Amino acid sequence: MKRSRHSLLMLGTILGSSVFASSVQAQTSASSGDEPMVFEEVSVVGSRIKRQDEVSNSPVFTLSGDDLNATGLVSMGEMLQELPGVGFSLNSNGSGGVSHGTSSINLRNLGANRALVLVNGHRWVAGSGTRGFRDFVDLNTIPQSIVGRVEVLKDGATAIYGADAIAGVINIHTKKMEGFEVNAYGGSTSRGDGESMSFDLTWGQTFDQGSVLLSAMYTDQQEIYTEDRELTREPLNSWSTTNPNGRYVNTPLGGTVTRINGRDGSSADDFRPYVSPNDRTNIYDHTYVTGPLRRYAIWGQAEYQVTEGIHATAEILYNNRRSDQLFSPITPRVRGSEGFAIAADHPYNPFGVDFPSNMQLDRQLDELGQRVNLQNVETWRFAAGLDGEFSNGWSWDVFYSYGKNDSTFDSLNQINMEHLALGLGSNDACAATSDCVPINYFGPLTEAMADYLRYDAHDEHGTRQHDLTANITGDLFEMPAGTVGFAGGFEYRRESAFDNPDYFVGASPVLNSYRTTSSAPRDPSSGSYDLYEFYTEVNVPLLKDMPLVHDLNIDAAVRYSHYSTFGDTTNTKFGIGWRPVEDLLIRATFAEGFRAPSILESTPAARATNLVANDPCSGGGAGLVGCAGVPATYEQAGNAVTATVSGNPDLQPETSRNYSVGAVLTPKAVPGLSLALDWYRIKVSDTITSLGSQRILNLCANTGDKCDLISRDAAGEITNLLDGPVNLNTTTVEGWDMTARYQVDGTDMGDFTFLIDASYLTNYTDELVNDDGSITVQEREGTSNVLRESIPKWRGKGSIQWHKGNWSANYSARMIGSTDEDPSDATAGDIPAIWYHDIAATYHFRDDAMSITMGVENIFDQQPPVSLVNTNVNFDINTYNAKGAFGYLRFTARFGG
Repeated sequence: MKRSRHSLLMLGTILGSSVFASSVQAQTSASSGDEPMVFEEVSVVGSRIKRQDEVSNSPVFTLSGDDLNATGLVSMGEMLQELPGVGFSLNSNGSGGVSHGTSSINLRNLGANRALVLVNGHRWVAGSGTRGFRDFVDLNTIPQSIVGRVEVLKDGATAIYGADAIAGVINIHTKKMEGFEVNAYGGSTSRGDGESMSFDLTWGQTFDQGSVLLSAMYTDQQEIYTEDRELTREPLNSWSTTNPNGRYVNTPLGGTVTRINGRDGSSADDFRPYVSPNDRTNIYDHTYVTGPLRRYAIWGQAEYQVTEGIHATAEILYNNRRSDQLFSPITPRVRGSEGFAIAADHPYNPFGVDFPSNMQLDRQLDELGQRVNLQNVETWRFAAGLDGEFSNGWSWDVFYSYGKNDSTFDSLNQINMEHLALGLGSNDACAATSDCVPINYFGPLTEAMADYLRYDAHDEHGTRQHDLTANITGDLFEMPAGTVGFAGGFEYRRESAFDNPDYFVGASPVLNSYRTTSSAPRDPSSGSYDLYEFYTEVNVPLLKDMPLVHDLNIDAAVRYSHYSTFGDTTNTKFGIGWRPVEDLLIRATFAEGFRAPSILESTPAARATNLVANDPCSGGGAGLVGCAGVPATYEQAGNAVTATVSGNPDLQPETSRNYSVGAVLTPKAVPGLSLALDWYRIKVSDTITSLGSQRILNLCANTGDKCDLISRDAAGEITNLLDGPVNLNTTTVEGWDMTARYQVDGTDMGDFTFLIDASYLTNYTDELVNDDGSITVQEREGTSNVLRESIPKWRGKGSIQWHKGNWSANYSARMIGSTDEDPSDATAGDIPAIWYHDIAATYHFRDDAMSITMGVENIFDQQPPVSLVNTNVNFDINTYNAKGAFGYLRFTARFGG
């Protein structure tokens, strides 16, 4: 793909790269006396140019070490997901979700794969450990013990950092320290579950020519079960039609029957008519509200002064993440139309006659135990670099990193459908097979039967990343208003991924026409691409110390990228920063963004799965145009549909245009105060997205559109639904960010820091292209009508930090705004705004050599709002948390520094 732009010579002439700091740290106030102030040049996320003004022109929110320590959270994902600018994100909530232990960050509600994650300014390898691989960073592969501070750039930065930085950039800085630091942490909910513990040991030492830091961490977060929360004890709208006594349709008795409680199912008298909803089952009982997560990590970093002008760095990481999900016992799909047959002389046929070819037999096989999915993810990262300065003051650096994720995914207590077909089928065929065990599908299974049916699937997958960067930055020349700053560089990157699913699961069945196992099959897949990029960036001071112009500067950046898969693209960023007076910064930016289809999105391997969705045609869908021909006797068995998803090799890259305008006020008259207000607008064209199972079903039922993606049998049951990524639409988000920070030191009552950070979403619009070429506009701001995708207009967080003598304390409040589950009905589906309140207190011993922190997260035990859209656990697991009140204790000791 080519995207033509003007030549690089435009850089010095137009507006520039990034504008304002959204969480502005207080600037250094004027020093006392007559000595001039000396500024240290620093680099902040959003620019490669070193600048003297720590309050840069970029919209950066900074989480300091104090901010990180003020929470009772033990993962970077949990911390970042509480920021107001972050939308619905993957976490450990719910067995029915798709996180599989992954933690993501979704800036601006635009998706985790549109935010770039850096560590010390460099890329991190994409995640793995689901049914395949990811196309975004799993924050659970970055140990919290190594984090010193975090910068969040809430602006497009493709021209600075390359692809994926459409919604923004998260830059995690590792800590530097002297001596030993030990942290021990433990906590539990007020109900005595969800126990969490963490232990880490960090050692740092500085030598004459360098330094070294080593850190080891262990974290264990325990599960919370659905029956232990009133909200999740019973699903409100997704009880399954199956049960341990079975739901047998079209048996020799006719109609739909179930086994009578306490009967062994050996005769026709042991069965009665099936009655709905009385015979439905809560298949979410004793599954997870929050799943368990264990992590081990070792991190090392070293620096060495090779010569006076050359400095070397090295990093190494090993991280192991283990997670699991718990599900109800399996209900295999037994259909006469798919090759299953039960003869009259089968030893466990209670009716004594052949079953008809249209039989539909469902039974939850409790004897096999609950299904369990296990993930084991190993992350390795090796990095090394050189940097230095030339004699003219210019700086340079070269850095190489290699990262990889290797993961396994085990699906336990599934069914071998070939064994089931053989065990239900011909007596002669079973007798001729040495290990065959006849199956009693209508009564209790023996241990031998359960062992014969049970199948444990094993998948292996992983991701790889090679990244080489080279940068140079310095001063070009002097202008009357200051020095023109310059940065330029080169990057080569190679991304690859593979997915090797269980061979038998994906094999073609012989004894039935459905599947070899109850586990979802998918094709093996692999893919890779590489790219090389060149960028340049300038900062030009135009005016200074004039009436109404204390300072005026422009930034400009351009990046040329060549992809092995899509060809060339050139993206620019321009911005302006104007200080009419020293206390006030007014800023504006324009940025172009680019995201190439990921390996996951573009690899055409088919993956069978079960997608959560409620079929509008259940019961016949009377009056709905897309339900014509569906029998009124059809009843959806649960809250999921059988589906096939796959990548799309014909995808084209996304492009975006980002705009921002804002101001930041740091008045000298009120030292320590900073106020920031920022408007933003991001328009993504050719958005790569999937329609989603529920949207496809709704479009078909209500409009007749997309019905070709749905297959049904004669009884109305969905046999397959096709979904996958396409360049479907245009997505536009628009809103405001507001930040106020006030720091007061040296009062009689101690030192205080007050912070209010809020985000208001004024517009979130999807424009979908229909089959006939027409456009459907969906306004999604303030809605929660899509599964696990609540998009409130308002999000906010405020905090007060206090310190005096040996004591410090923190109080914070977080708000998630109201949403509407049914925008078409003004009287229904309102989800109220909710507030979470946290508090913590710390006592510092012996000049902070030791400290003890006690705290409570969610002190008022706020539970998530009830949602009818989000089936199974009754709330949006990607937006809210059902832990409730959580108390914790943290002990920290530092010595040898």
